[in-house]
Amino acid sequence: MSNSRRGLLAGSAAVAASAMAGCALPAGGASRPAPTPFTVAQATVPIVGSEQAFPVRRIYCIGRNYAAHAREMGSDPSREPPFFFQKPADAIQVVTPGTVADHPYPSLTKNYHYEVELVVALGKGGRNIAAADALDLVYGYSLGLDMTRRDLQREMGDQKKPWEIGKSFDRSAPIGPIHPVAKVGHYTDGAIWLKVNGQTRQNATLKHMIWSVAEQISRLSQAFELMPGDIIYSGTPENVGPVVRGDVIEIHIDGLPNLSVRIV
Repeated sequence: MSNSRRGLLAGSAAVAASAMAGCALPAGGASRPAPTPFTVAQATVPIVGSEQAFPVRRIYCIGRNYAAHAREMGSDPSREPPFFFQKPADAIQVVTPGTVADHPYPSLTKNYHYEVELVVALGKGGRNIAAADALDLVYGYSLGLDMTRRDLQREMGDQKKPWEIGKSFDRSAPIGPIHPVAKVGHYTDGAIWLKVNGQTRQNATLKHMIWSVAEQISRLSQAFELMPGDIIYSGTPENVGPVVRGDVIEIHIDGLPNLSVRIV
């Protein structure tokens, strides 16, 4: 074989090896990300005392986590294990303490409900986390509203269909700024309440949770690999109910600044 022939074959082999190596790269392994035809905004929540913002990856919500609320929804809290659903990250509506944010009444519903909740923001992730270790994942806390198109949720439930349309719509997750654990500690007790037009509608304490924050994180980590940026809406007390345009909702958890929204 001539030297020129050998050189050609060697060069072809090198090109093929290089191509195969490129094909073997894992997703995201390229040195430069692929261009996209448009930009998708990252949902973020302000962090108190910082110029940084908390990037939201997923929103997990636990259902029926206060005994009296479970009963009012027709469930038996003494026997029911926790269950979870998700909202899209861009369902976030950031509400600044000290203001009254406009919150749009959504389409398709005639029975729009409030639910006040402690919100947990994760700064670490993992799988199969023991409850004893779960609070180590928490970056910080806030309070928020799990707004619900109750008529659509119930209609879908009655038909044994997914009731995402009742929970996972635009701005269905109002939330305040994140308060880092390093500054405020963990929230295991304290009052949680909601008022509509100055009248108390929901009133309980965080100790009334059936499943603690640590237990929720542990249970979630058995079903999903949790990641930094995940947030958890940890359940609502009893006396959920409807609001209409013009109503002002105010929510409170001891140790966190109150939040207010006006239904428009």
